[in-house]
Amino acid sequence: RVQLVESGGGSVQAGGSLRLSCAVSGNSAPFQCMGWFREVPGKEREGVASMGIVSEKSTISNTEYVDSVKGRFTISEDNAKNALYLQMDSVKPEDSAVYYCAADYWACSGLAVTEFRYWGQGTQVTVSS
Repeated sequence: RVQLVESGGGSVQAGGSLRLSCAVSGNSAPFQCMGWFREVPGKEREGVASMGIVSEKSTISNTEYVDSVKGRFTISEDNAKNALYLQMDSVKPEDSAVYYCAADYWACSGLAVTEFRYWGQGTQVTVSS
């Protein structure tokens, strides 16, 4: 079965950096869309970044970021390691949340929760001021 396992969360001071990782296993074919979401208590899960992957060419077709992280966060993947990453730079207290890795076999179509069927368990990120 598909498993997505996040790691790399923790506590960091505002202005610092953190790198989240997502280890992927059990997929029957290469995922065409992978993403990162975050959730804070009392709010809906929010899309942070997504990446379209053209499996036949092992290339990235497109990336999308929520406005609040543009220029600060970078989504990337390592096809050989079957892993997804989120580099978080210049973090702010409002970036504090549980971060989830998500994936699906179909092409990316927006940063919406409903676009992804496979999810990790989440990793906590806390940014102090």
